[in-house]
Amino acid sequence: MALGFDRKIVLEDGSEFYGSGFGGRGMRVCELVFNTSMVGYQEIVSDPSYTDQMVVMTYPLIGNYGTADDDFETKIPSLGALVVREYNDSPSNFRYTKTLSEILEENGIPGIAGLDTRMLARSIRDRGSRKALICDAELPPERAAALLLRTQLPHDQVARVSCQKRWYARTSNHEFHVVAVDCGVKLNIIRSLTRRGCNVTVVPYDTPAEAIADMRPDGVFLSNGPGDPEDAAPVIALVRALRGRFPIFGICLGHQIIALAYGAGTYKLKFGHRGGNHPVLELASGKIEITSQNHSYAVDAKSVEGTGLAVTHVNLLDGTVEGLACPSDRVFSVQYHPESAPGPQDSAYLFDRFLTAMKEAREDAEKN
Repeated sequence: MALGFDRKIVLEDGSEFYGSGFGGRGMRVCELVFNTSMVGYQEIVSDPSYTDQMVVMTYPLIGNYGTADDDFETKIPSLGALVVREYNDSPSNFRYTKTLSEILEENGIPGIAGLDTRMLARSIRDRGSRKALICDAELPPERAAALLLRTQLPHDQVARVSCQKRWYARTSNHEFHVVAVDCGVKLNIIRSLTRRGCNVTVVPYDTPAEAIADMRPDGVFLSNGPGDPEDAAPVIALVRALRGRFPIFGICLGHQIIALAYGAGTYKLKFGHRGGNHPVLELASGKIEITSQNHSYAVDAKSVEGTGLAVTHVNLLDGTVEGLACPSDRVFSVQYHPESAPGPQDSAYLFDRFLTAMKEAREDAEKN
């Protein structure tokens, strides 16, 4: 055991990284990933898409501005664990209400600091995302190895983070009613819709299609969320039932679900996209957006052919599919996060595009 350290991370190959614990003190096996964002650790910790993941922050100083009540992306964070180089527990920010460690402790999320996060990030980049254990430093290596070997990463994350009953986000003088299917929705997505004059009804991921149709929405939104999109079978079936009946907009996991609903395929990336620095090309306009991203899976570009979908956006770093659309059904989606809080605002126009689709659908219905 390294002198002065009370916690460690153990990888599947037996590698051990020692550090000092903060936040929760639990022992757990997670999927090890990295995030390249320079700011926004509170949004990362509270993003349901990180459920069961151990996030290595590549920016070296974390915690220095604390956390603020208005900046959470969910009320109950479900991050697996947080790994940082240097943790600051004395925030300097007039808005802060709690330290990052206090938030992690309240939600039972273990944190560890003092590790070589650069080495960890390189390991993930070179060998891919994989299982890792966070535990007390004195845990024997053989016990850690056995725990890693027998622990299977779960496939029920969407069911765990989705709301259990519908809830509402209302705004004055609303123009549209949107039903948002909660696969792990970020609250800033809901805020982005209400700011644009939408009343939003948020429903559980397994809500039947006809129950949504009975709500007579102007449009349906499919949220981000954790895990393998193929595990979200109820939402895939929902899209198949509602496409062409209502405008549909999907973000991140919602984008992948739309692809699967139309018959395209998805696959797991080696280490995913996580951070606020991905350039994305919109094919129609030639515009390049600097985007905020957080996902492990991508849509298979070749599988899109013949599905009725068209690729609208492409990642300039690795060529992955970043956007899809079926104009005849008024269905479109993006892999990245246009609400990106915090982060660039290059992609906020996508919410306006959704409003335009709902307005056109309403006008067509009135004509008929």
